[in-house]
Amino acid sequence: MTEKCPRTGMPRELSVGEVAERSGIAVSTLHFYETKGLIHSQRNRGNQRRYPRSILRRVAVIKVAQRTGIPLSEIADALSVLPHDRPLTSLDWRKLSETWRRQLDERIARLTKLRNQLDGCIGCGCLSMQECPLRNPLDELAAEGPGPRLLEP
Repeated sequence: MTEKCPRTGMPRELSVGEVAERSGIAVSTLHFYETKGLIHSQRNRGNQRRYPRSILRRVAVIKVAQRTGIPLSEIADALSVLPHDRPLTSLDWRKLSETWRRQLDERIARLTKLRNQLDGCIGCGCLSMQECPLRNPLDELAAEGPGPRLLEP
């Protein structure tokens, strides 16, 4: 029998299927998140995964972060310093979102620069475009390393 919260009457723990249904995430994705350390479960006597209700908020944060293009490794690093035994708070979210906002601003700036230079010289060293002698005379950017040096941060 599932233990219920005395105050709300709702189950204290959720099965993997219940978490999947409530969060809109596939069961296999939840298992993947668990292997990556993003979420944690407990096993019941029947060796079935059980998650605290607070996992729903954590999964929602992961989904939002992924939608903004933040790599799972960075999400895992950010979540690793937060406790797993309580729901994420508004203060937790504020700290996460401030960090991610800075990263997104940097990514947007790089993408904007890339978009604006797509039809021009990117400093690849080919010297085939009219602008190259102006932007990279005598392939001077080669000394900085391989690749399109004008686009690298």
